[in-house]
Amino acid sequence: MIVAMAHPTLIHQRVAEANEGTNPKVIARMKSGWAVLGDSQFLKGYCLLLPDPVAPHLNALQGDARCQFLDDMADLGEAVLAVTGAVRINYEMLGNLEPALHAHVFPRYDDEPEDLRTKPVWLYPQSAWEETVFDLDRDRPVMDAIKEQLIAANRTV
Repeated sequence: MIVAMAHPTLIHQRVAEANEGTNPKVIARMKSGWAVLGDSQFLKGYCLLLPDPVAPHLNALQGDARCQFLDDMADLGEAVLAVTGAVRINYEMLGNLEPALHAHVFPRYDDEPEDLRTKPVWLYPQSAWEETVFDLDRDRPVMDAIKEQLIAANRTV
């Protein structure tokens, strides 16, 4: 017997929680989906853009929907850059572990360890990811500041 999963990926689950108002990591609703803070904050301000509705991958979006998602991703990056004082933003859409479209928005900083500063964030040790898990009390100010930037740029709905 095959049992269908209510939320086939973590991305589906997080989008459903955002729509229900139960996802504490939600920063704002954008035109293409949800801006959320990342599960780990070893790079302060790390965010994701989750499309709503969820799409399997970028190429599944057509025309205006694809353009809107990419525009929202870049606008989220602009807001993170303004709030965090990072030197640049790295954008990644992998979909390897969670085969549902989502964009990672990573602020990169001058004070990162020199051996990691210019490398993909996935090369950071697992301990870095685990030591700075999302904490609403600690992370609320950066979430609010990113939301204010998005609102000021008329990027929320």
